[in-house]
Amino acid sequence: MSLASHLDELQRKHGDIERELTDAMTHPSVDDLEIANLKRRKLAIKDEIEKLKAKPTAH
Repeated sequence: MSLASHLDELQRKHGDIERELTDAMTHPSVDDLEIANLKRRKLAIKDEIEKLKAKPTAH
């Protein structure tokens, strides 16, 4: 998998989690633990995206 396609996939996952998180926060039946887990996953993906963007490419 190329770096660009990996970044695209991570950004897609980040967006999916963002939508899932927004949906979860609008439903009172969703517990705080699930919301915290979604936030943690979203942050981990964001950190990975930033790490990959900062990584120098070898040419």
